[in-house]
Amino acid sequence: MSNYRVEKYTKENRLAWDTFISGAKNATFLFARDFMEYHSDRFTDYSLLVYKDDMLYAVLPANIVGDKLYSHKGLTYGSLVLSKSAKLLYTFEAFKALLAFLNAKAISTLELRNIPTFYNTMPSDELSYFLFKANAKLIKRDALMVIDTTNKIKFQKNRREGINKAKRNGLTIAVDDNFEGFWKQILIPNLQKKTRCGSGS
Repeated sequence: MSNYRVEKYTKENRLAWDTFISGAKNATFLFARDFMEYHSDRFTDYSLLVYKDDMLYAVLPANIVGDKLYSHKGLTYGSLVLSKSAKLLYTFEAFKALLAFLNAKAISTLELRNIPTFYNTMPSDELSYFLFKANAKLIKRDALMVIDTTNKIKFQKNRREGINKAKRNGLTIAVDDNFEGFWKQILIPNLQKKTRCGSGS
């Protein structure tokens, strides 16, 4: 019978973490430690490593606030990251070990944001099933618009009319490396406008 254990991430685990992320079946660059630690001044990291028979099997990018653990709030998404060899029953045991660890640490709440499935290099719906089995509460659901470039979407008639109108009015799209112009004329004015609106002025 396999043995599972959970450890809190430390800087000594950095190489093992990044190596694991580079070969995981549902990871992206957001989970690399360099990216995650960009937010280290804003979040208290409480990332976890799950071992199966002394081999790293899964990781959870996370931060903690009081007694609540979140799949890292400095990231767009998070959740349990799995090795390419992960199997449903083994992952279920790993997830149970993770919950037991959190319970032993008196962590009352685990809030997860699932990784969008189109990022997966292999099928990886395990966690959605486990959350269903655990009667987890759905807090919110986001909508995604992802385009498969190998399966072209037909233009709607009104979209094509809009393109033709743009052409008649001389609209052009070009690649430009004038970053200074972008910053001064577009980005900074828009950020200032957003700041003024946010302050209620």
